[in-house]
Amino acid sequence: MLPAIFGLSGLTLSDDERAFFRDADPAGYILFGRNVESRAQLRALTDALRELHGRERTFICIDQEGGRVARMKPPVWAAYPPGAAFDRLYEIAPISAIEAARAHAEALGIDLAEAGISVDCLPLLDVRQEGAHDVIGDRALGHEPLRVAALGRAMLEGLARAGVAGVIKHIPGHGRAGVDSHKELPTVTASAEDLETDLAPFRSLNDSLIGMTAHVRYTAWDDENPATLSSAVIREVIRGRIGFDGLLLTDDLDMQALGGAVPDRAARAQAAGCDIALNCWAKMDDMVGIASALAPMSAETAARLERALAATGDFSAPVDLARQAERTETRDRLLALAT
Repeated sequence: MLPAIFGLSGLTLSDDERAFFRDADPAGYILFGRNVESRAQLRALTDALRELHGRERTFICIDQEGGRVARMKPPVWAAYPPGAAFDRLYEIAPISAIEAARAHAEALGIDLAEAGISVDCLPLLDVRQEGAHDVIGDRALGHEPLRVAALGRAMLEGLARAGVAGVIKHIPGHGRAGVDSHKELPTVTASAEDLETDLAPFRSLNDSLIGMTAHVRYTAWDDENPATLSSAVIREVIRGRIGFDGLLLTDDLDMQALGGAVPDRAARAQAAGCDIALNCWAKMDDMVGIASALAPMSAETAARLERALAATGDFSAPVDLARQAERTETRDRLLALAT
């Protein structure tokens, strides 16, 4: 397989995409709002992706966090609360907040399982810092590392109960960024000692199967390159100090935090130590360029990918809608304690 995850242009696979994906055999796919219209349409699309390669366990991911980051929206799908809702409840009832987060992720995961989506880019383990840009904002699970870790673990458990793998992001921490990395490169000048706060939730959940890098430059570790393109950050901080040994995805390589041509960004990320290059916007020229620029998938990356997908469910089975209703009711009843 090609160590890349690609986006799709529309509600169905185009003929060009079908031919390219069959030939390139990417590690997986990512879905956005442009790919989502109805339950039947979305399931047909994910079935088509699995049929392309004849693999029942296929890496098909989405950003479905709740709050302002949700690709599957009402009225077809339920609205889900942002991370800050669980942070507020944790202030007064930590155990209830952990159960609410677990119920939230399981209910959300059942939606994904019904759609044939195997991976959710959730939870955020970014520790929210005062004065930072709002690109993280209310998506964060709190300002305190142990709280973020506890709520993050609960969300991973909830997704797993639905047969969906989670992705911890954005390693080694996006919570201090002063600008939006979708638009420009954030530079964090905090000391290595202060950055221990940012690392703590990721270290607590370093047994997670999938993680995603941050397009953020940390001068304490590498004053030239963002984490995604920094061998020092990936090898010494993410793999070393954090101890993360799961499948490491880049954040979207189209984001303006990174410079140079997109295929060159992919090659640099792979050389720095990322397992998988994530390219979201379905630009055929970029995808073809990435396929040419990347080295073949290593045995180590293939093993990490296999471990991650082994934790996902059998999407041929009907979902338990009664269970989803119960989990949603539990979440809402517990969150009401904070209001």
